[in-house]
Amino acid sequence: MNLSLEGKKAVVCGSTQGIGLAIAEELALLGAQCTLIARNEETLKAAVKKLDTSLQQHHHYLLADFSKPDEVKKTIEAYTAANTVHILINNTGGPAAGPITEATEESFLNTFNQHLICNHILAKACIPSMKKEGYGRIVNIISTSVKIPLKNLGVSNTIRGAVASWAKTLSNEVGQFNITVNNVLPGFASTNRLTTLIDNMAKKGNTVIDIVEKNMLEEVPMKRFADASEVAAVAAFLASPAASYVNGVSIPVDGGRTGSI
Repeated sequence: MNLSLEGKKAVVCGSTQGIGLAIAEELALLGAQCTLIARNEETLKAAVKKLDTSLQQHHHYLLADFSKPDEVKKTIEAYTAANTVHILINNTGGPAAGPITEATEESFLNTFNQHLICNHILAKACIPSMKKEGYGRIVNIISTSVKIPLKNLGVSNTIRGAVASWAKTLSNEVGQFNITVNNVLPGFASTNRLTTLIDNMAKKGNTVIDIVEKNMLEEVPMKRFADASEVAAVAAFLASPAASYVNGVSIPVDGGRTGSI
């Protein structure tokens, strides 16, 4: 099985911590040159230093705030004007938790821009060089909520579903150019995002964090949370030559929690 990404260039979004950083680390281990995108320069510098360079890769970073699509557009278009991109990992932090009946219209619009619009801007900028190279991998890190909506994540459920539909449509259009578009759906992964969700649930339920964690783990057949590296491994496979005929799918990485086939 060919998993080598030597000579390939990857753009990895939201890559200073958690799943995004784990994916960048995995891609680098497989030989890819990674360009990280996030909004904090200090954490970007630190993240770049963590990436493997045993195959003489030179990793880079770009500054962009995903709450500002125009900024993302300017940054990625300047980059792709001078650089080839073979792999695009779309990943950014999710919106605040809460029931959909309490969500504001503004929160939907902001999340739509941060996720779907920024994904679209990034993909449009990267696809021309993917076509030219005859190799393209677009991997979107979404959520298992695209299979079954999750409780207390009204805005996230809505926008994640839109991103999944966008990805499927895009996969149908670009597959002929040897460009694949797939989604990774993390379940409960041990990240800052999960910690924040657990804290909020404990406060709203007037209970202790340990009980919230125990209840969440009861929903997972494997009875543990994922490590970010386990999610990253699936994303890295989808980015590799070995996944050349996997296109337009959404793959849960959730220990079996999602209650659908």
